[in-house]
Amino acid sequence: MVKRTNEQGGWLHISKLLRELAKRGMLERSEANDLNRLYQARGEEDFEIHPIIWLSGKHLKSSRPPYEELSSERLTQLLAEISGLPYLRIDPLKIDVDAVTGVLSKAYAVRYRILPVDVTASDVVFATAEPFNSEWIAELGGVLRRTIHCVVANPLDIARYQEEFFGISHSLRNARKGVSSSPNAINNVEALVELGRSGKLDANDRHIVSIVDWVLQYAFDQRASDIHIEPRREEGQIRFRIDGDLHVVYEMPTTILIAIISRIKSLGRMDVVDKRRPQDGRVKTKTPNGKEVELRLSTMPTAFGEKLVMRIFDPQVLVSDLGELGFSARDNEQWQEMIRKTHGIILVTGPTGSGKTTTLYSTLKSLYRPERNLCTIEDPIEMVEPEFNQMQVNHNIGVDFASGIRTLLRQDPDIIMVGEIRDLETAEMAIQSALTGHLVLSTLHTNDAASAITRLMDIGVPPYLINATLIGVVAQRLVRKLCIHCKEPVAIDDLTWHALSHPWPLERPQQVYRSSGCLECRKTGFLGRIGIYEILRITPKIRALIKQEVDVDKIREIALQQGMEPLRISGVHKVRLGLTTPAEILRVAPAHDEL
Repeated sequence: MVKRTNEQGGWLHISKLLRELAKRGMLERSEANDLNRLYQARGEEDFEIHPIIWLSGKHLKSSRPPYEELSSERLTQLLAEISGLPYLRIDPLKIDVDAVTGVLSKAYAVRYRILPVDVTASDVVFATAEPFNSEWIAELGGVLRRTIHCVVANPLDIARYQEEFFGISHSLRNARKGVSSSPNAINNVEALVELGRSGKLDANDRHIVSIVDWVLQYAFDQRASDIHIEPRREEGQIRFRIDGDLHVVYEMPTTILIAIISRIKSLGRMDVVDKRRPQDGRVKTKTPNGKEVELRLSTMPTAFGEKLVMRIFDPQVLVSDLGELGFSARDNEQWQEMIRKTHGIILVTGPTGSGKTTTLYSTLKSLYRPERNLCTIEDPIEMVEPEFNQMQVNHNIGVDFASGIRTLLRQDPDIIMVGEIRDLETAEMAIQSALTGHLVLSTLHTNDAASAITRLMDIGVPPYLINATLIGVVAQRLVRKLCIHCKEPVAIDDLTWHALSHPWPLERPQQVYRSSGCLECRKTGFLGRIGIYEILRITPKIRALIKQEVDVDKIREIALQQGMEPLRISGVHKVRLGLTTPAEILRVAPAHDEL
């Protein structure tokens, strides 16, 4: 083992960092000297620890304003400034793992604390944690016959991605061995038959197991809400949905993808052999930091084999304070007023992926008391909560929403959550529950709150039953939040403001916000999502309008007069607060004349 104890050969020494920190007033000179002596006296086992990692482990703070923590990231930025090289925060989603792991061995990368991050026909960019050690550059440049460029990156990231990238590359190479065939034509609508070629992968092959583990941990780390595994004719894709948008993470042979899907299906207790029918399953696992998460699995037969989508449900998103989801103080007050009722129906509407489930689960969590019996009927159970009594729809044995509600009514419930009202029978059972003294929460797929009334009538619910049971409707959408690290105020032009505020006479703000993109948000400008809401309370005036020849525009008009704020206005408030952009609201929340 090479002991990197001095600056000979270009290895970074702690004294160089400490001198620079003292020179910039970020550490007192006496403190820098003490740290240097402490570093010299470290144990034998600490010789290979990078100076930045060692120093950041002391959790020091700068001696001058803004008294920032001298974290490994901040010290890496300082190292980049000292060396005169560009600083890079490694974004694994933007790295072609196959390409970067093909230019050198893992042992060589580990030896010199380097990691290739971009490869072209003429150039290779290396992230390094040792910018003063250049002995490898000429050697590697001669072997690769390409120009070497260097950037400085966090040594923790370099070490981590060395393990991940070379690990996944090794697993894929081994998985490819002996696998040359196209997917089985029996299971695919379209497949190429290549004579004389054979090979099959076992879903329990240790390399496939490693790839699946990497995909899941990678998704948790990147804050993905969904994982898409999509076979194609030859090269399939793994994509993550992050903040509402899909990103291609990896491309690999379809044969390997099919083995990965089989592995995940077996984890979810699904029928691995049956690839012709859609299936659902679930897996409970843990993130790298020990947090429990649930994965809802769904397969679909496609032209090139089964496609698998995994929806990631993080129990940490369930909150008792709905303000964290995006409810304004006014929204929260109205919502609390509705859910305090002892009986009746409350509906949450919106398209798939608009956060309805999170709103309902968070509401149920806030309503839970030991003296209450909370029951749900879902298809499927989205998140398992110990406080609830949850039942899953199973059409194979005749358990649908309607029969499930019928069962729940015999279980002495106080509050019932119905996953979705899809047909008249389910609606009638939900209404029966409300009429017999239960609070019922459920979802519908409509564009806005007022349309929920006509939707119920379309599926056959009589107006007088809607009148007797409906408490209120909440329509919602999710919008991307501006990155707090790079957002900045800008002026809003007349055209954008007119499009955003039409037809309401709203006071124009002096400024709005936008984000140019930074390392924290991967140059997207957005980090996370937040809800916008439209709350329709069923008042006596609204009830008077719920009749056979219902006029949804009239209901909307009266609701607006009584203080209902449309989705677009809720979005404008988020724009004023600097939480999102006008373009995001225009994209997600249509004006009522566009419905």
